[in-house]
Amino acid sequence: MKDDTLYLIHIGECIDRIESYTQGMAKEAFQAAEMVQDAVIRNLQTMAESTQRLSAKAKESRPEIDWYKIAGFRNVLVHDYLGVDLEKIWAIVRNNLPILKDAVDDMLGPDRPTRPARE
Repeated sequence: MKDDTLYLIHIGECIDRIESYTQGMAKEAFQAAEMVQDAVIRNLQTMAESTQRLSAKAKESRPEIDWYKIAGFRNVLVHDYLGVDLEKIWAIVRNNLPILKDAVDDMLGPDRPTRPARE
């Protein structure tokens, strides 16, 4: 798991950024805020890329996370960017990222390196 630590930290940082960009934001506000959409989509893409670099052992330790689906989602963001559905992006931010964040924090363990606090 040691080799995965950097990627897990990076995934967590991307999630933290997305949370800070969308904090207190309603879906309608998100759909109207192109700069926030761009920031969220970019961090989702970067986060998904980092998940692909995790070892099989790390992924197997959290079978409730659909790692394959995250990789596929990254491909949509990168290659089918005109087909990105903001409804789906919002649902992922609100429903899936908290679960992934909990899993990543758990994988890092109690002695995990701390991520810098976001202001």
